[in-house]
Amino acid sequence: MLKFIVRRILQSIPTLIGITLISFAMIHIAPGNPVRLLLGNHYTIDRAAALTKQLGLNKPLWDQYLIWVGNLLQGNLGISYVYNEPVTTLILQAMPHTLIIVVVAVVAAHLFAVFIGSVQAYYKDSWFDQVATVVNYFLYSMPSFWLGVLLVILFSITLGWLPSGGIVNNQLANPGFIDWVRHLILPSATLFLVSVAAWARYMRSSMWDSLLQDYARTARMKGASEFRVVFVHALRNSILPLITLFGLSLPALLSGALFVEEIFNYPGMGLLFWDAVLSRDYPIIMGVTIFIGVITLVGNLLADILYGIADPRIQYK
Repeated sequence: MLKFIVRRILQSIPTLIGITLISFAMIHIAPGNPVRLLLGNHYTIDRAAALTKQLGLNKPLWDQYLIWVGNLLQGNLGISYVYNEPVTTLILQAMPHTLIIVVVAVVAAHLFAVFIGSVQAYYKDSWFDQVATVVNYFLYSMPSFWLGVLLVILFSITLGWLPSGGIVNNQLANPGFIDWVRHLILPSATLFLVSVAAWARYMRSSMWDSLLQDYARTARMKGASEFRVVFVHALRNSILPLITLFGLSLPALLSGALFVEEIFNYPGMGLLFWDAVLSRDYPIIMGVTIFIGVITLVGNLLADILYGIADPRIQYK
């Protein structure tokens, strides 16, 4: 197992280098001049030349990339153009907020998808299966930013049950835990709803295949209850596709968080990244990109490890 993990980490290094190369080139080639945006109405040729030199943007792109990689190897992601603070500090401040809504959404979506998909497979073609299928297709086809807007209109504007944005109510002297949870519900629910629909469909199909296998029939013949057949014998094999999806879905969830945090003005990495893109704050854009790349590679590695735990037939070599 240890050799497998070390080998996968070493195999991930070229992938990570490729991500940084492509991202760095695309960011600097894309339209928009950070110097012009930073100077705004104070823009002059002399000031622009001085600021360009100060930021190191006057050097060839390849030299800029090598300097960035050299600083990265020393744990330095650079200084933000806009905030004039270390990018590492800004990411560490925003990261917990993003991880909370993503982890809550992932855990809840997996648990709910396993349950709904299993029940759909067991009662295949029943009215419950048909209704759940329609709901799944509806949610699956809905973009996260549109669903987020709908939730705000329904639960914040129309019903007034939940806050429409932010992380706490700044008008309260002591917001407290309950207020924090209330601000967490809608962003997490948006990511949860767009994830659970696809995962429930995979779980339904996988569970249906498992219930038709010989071991499920054998368990019934030996007198096992239907609950035990579904949730003990068939479940372990049925969740294998979900484990694979766990690793593959992390980039999509983090990308979805970018839009969700913008809609809910949630101060996570998505909002930090979005603002950095608008202001061409290259150090922040690259810092968030490398962080998401590492999280994605770690998620894929974790999915492979969990896959082996769920299926003992898999050997790590």
